[in-house]
Amino acid sequence: MRLNSKNSANDVNSFARILHYVWPYRKRLIVSFFFAILVALLWGANLSVAFPVIKVLLQGESLNEYVQNEINKNEEIIQEKQEALKKISIQIHSQNIDQQEFKPLPLETIHTDLAEAPVNLLSEHSRQQKKISNASRELFALKWVQSTILPWVPNDHFDTFALILGILLFATLIKGLCIFTQDVIVGGVVELATMAIRKECFRKVLDLDYQSITDQGTAELMSRFTFDMQQLSQGLTLMGGKIIREPLKALACIIFAFMINWRLTLLSFIFAPLIAIVFYKIGKMLKHASQKMMESMSRIYKTLEESFDSSKVIIAFNGARKHRNRFHHENKEFFKKAMSIVRIDSLTSPTTEMLGMMAIFIALIPGAYLVLRGKTEIWGIQLASAPMDVATLGVMYALLAGITDPARKMSSVYSKLKRTAAAAERIFSIIDRESLVKESEEPQPFPQNLESVQFKNIDFTYSLRKDSTRNNDPILDSVNLEVAAGEVVIVVGENGSGKSTLVNLLPRFYDPDKGSVLINENDIRDYRLKDLRNHIGVVSQETMLFDDTILENIRYGRPSASRAEIEAVAKKAHVSQFAEQIPDGLLYNVGEKGQELSGGQRQRIALARAILRDPEILILDEATSAIDSQSEILIHKALKEFAPGRTVFIITHSIGQSLLEFATRIVVMDSGKVVATGPHSTLINTCPRYQNLLSAQVRQRSA
Repeated sequence: MRLNSKNSANDVNSFARILHYVWPYRKRLIVSFFFAILVALLWGANLSVAFPVIKVLLQGESLNEYVQNEINKNEEIIQEKQEALKKISIQIHSQNIDQQEFKPLPLETIHTDLAEAPVNLLSEHSRQQKKISNASRELFALKWVQSTILPWVPNDHFDTFALILGILLFATLIKGLCIFTQDVIVGGVVELATMAIRKECFRKVLDLDYQSITDQGTAELMSRFTFDMQQLSQGLTLMGGKIIREPLKALACIIFAFMINWRLTLLSFIFAPLIAIVFYKIGKMLKHASQKMMESMSRIYKTLEESFDSSKVIIAFNGARKHRNRFHHENKEFFKKAMSIVRIDSLTSPTTEMLGMMAIFIALIPGAYLVLRGKTEIWGIQLASAPMDVATLGVMYALLAGITDPARKMSSVYSKLKRTAAAAERIFSIIDRESLVKESEEPQPFPQNLESVQFKNIDFTYSLRKDSTRNNDPILDSVNLEVAAGEVVIVVGENGSGKSTLVNLLPRFYDPDKGSVLINENDIRDYRLKDLRNHIGVVSQETMLFDDTILENIRYGRPSASRAEIEAVAKKAHVSQFAEQIPDGLLYNVGEKGQELSGGQRQRIALARAILRDPEILILDEATSAIDSQSEILIHKALKEFAPGRTVFIITHSIGQSLLEFATRIVVMDSGKVVATGPHSTLINTCPRYQNLLSAQVRQRSA
């Protein structure tokens, strides 16, 4: 029960948070609410047309005759009740007791007679006055109809019937225009609110640290931005449209039905608690099933992403069948989850309709008894103030049936609302996620002159690895390393030794679990992230270029750079060498992820992007591991020219002469520790791990 309360609270909280994004457009929603009220009134009025239709077609009574008869009836009632009032007044005055007359009666009896008799008469007097008041109001309304509306109604029965149908058709047209207007207004608000939520979610993701983003996964994030957003948008559309309009339509029918006979209408609500319980039970099942379905859709996105990104490997190894089977399996799982929702959703509508019909019958069976027997009460219980006729019963049925239609539509909406609640929770879980890399509350200014970079007692384990029961060994274990400003340090080691993780702590892609990364003896967590990263340039192994021109991809390093500065950097990074040979030069579009260029060309653009930033610290993370030797030589040549006066970290598996020419020293890592550091000439004689790495490199080149 506590879990159910928590789920309900989560739903309310999610919808309350959605309201925050809708609130700026509240004026539009107020206008749409006005149109929803018009729709509801026209809906109830259209159903009330059953009354004159039955009068004209079934009973053969013209509206003029009916109104005149009702006027006469109410005048007779008023006259009759006024006569009754006179008699009651005479009785009240005749109850005067002569206080001087002595009667040998007990004191209690005298007090009882004096107290009770006038009260009964006064109560009857009040009832008669109330009946006169009701009849007077009805008489006033009937005379207004007679003088204002009936002159426009023809006397011929067929002409009257045709006029009623014409009015009904016109009212339906107006109702349709109101529905259209309301849906357009609500649709605009929904799109604006969804856009605001999507932008907020995107901003939040971009504010997360690199580890949190990679832990979440591209496919999972794409699912939140596409499928979940679609579910949210559909729910918001319903909340502003049907969820406002349909209850108002039902309310209009209830009000009209109450005006006809409030006792029978109230009797029809005996099933309301049962309907509420059914909806509550169905809602719990729907939300749970919706969450499972969305998780399954995330796995489909993941399968698609892996298959498309690995298409070359799939083709080369004839792996299409394996991926088809996996995709088929994930789709079957999604089908199972979706069908559970379909089954629950399909059960909702007939259940609601059945309960609604039972509610109608509860009211109509007594109503039919009153009409056919000409009575106003059953078993001594008064159910009508006056005998009902067939026309009154007919309009009562039409109005109660009019309640079931909105109820049926709302039952189909309920499942979508639960899906919306589940989608909102998933989306807001991204918005609420806190970055593992925090900004300093009192940031220090970044130093003007770089003196040293120091890794002090660093321990680090990835968050996913911490949660793993199989392998939670630390990636970095008590690492200590100090690099002076202007040094060019080559970091080497086997795969998994922690070399990339170590340097990735410097731009704060992650923060260490223990220890500190220091710049000029100050913890980098004391600097603003923006200031820190503005002084660091990164060239990674996976060169990510944007679907734009070469020029704009280089400009990404410093958006304010001029064309001349970009051309100078392009020349320095040897980008101009190939750019001059392709159409449009620097204005050539590199395509999605730079697929129009070779790996070496992409890496040179990435280097130019980093150089344009003019950083004091430059990080190259396996930047030349997947490119041709010619591009590698050109990149090393560019680095040799750019490195002086900067602190450079180069992570590599390949230690060539072109690197050793300008490298200051080499750091050797193994199993998350720094095992040796020094120049090449020293390590080649003193470090067995370094010797093994060089031997493996020689064997690889000779193979």
